[in-house]
Amino acid sequence: MPKQESINEKWDVQLRKGTLELVILAALKTRTLYGLELLKLLHSFETMKITEGTLYPLLDRLKRDGMVKAFWRQEGDARPRKYYQLTEQGKAKLVALTNRWRQSVADIENLIQTPNQHTINPEGASDV
Repeated sequence: MPKQESINEKWDVQLRKGTLELVILAALKTRTLYGLELLKLLHSFETMKITEGTLYPLLDRLKRDGMVKAFWRQEGDARPRKYYQLTEQGKAKLVALTNRWRQSVADIENLIQTPNQHTINPEGASDV
């Protein structure tokens, strides 16, 4: 039988793959963050520990897709930092993804709690 840690690691990787865009948009919902700050925030959550090599290409894609905007800011003598902020399009996508996430969690929880209440009709759709 596989070790529990190995099972959790594999699960976390798959969970991150499916939710990382939602997580990043949510993190930027009410604040502007620079890349390393965003990475540290994600690392504060057990299942969202990613590398810079994963974060920055995703931020670049979100920028190209119009979900976030990026700008450089100089603060004191430190080198300039690239900050990320949600656009109106990003806010709309966050709402859509959040609704989808919540529906998915509700569906899974329903199945876990009441697995025998669901039947399958001949067309393949579930009836409750």
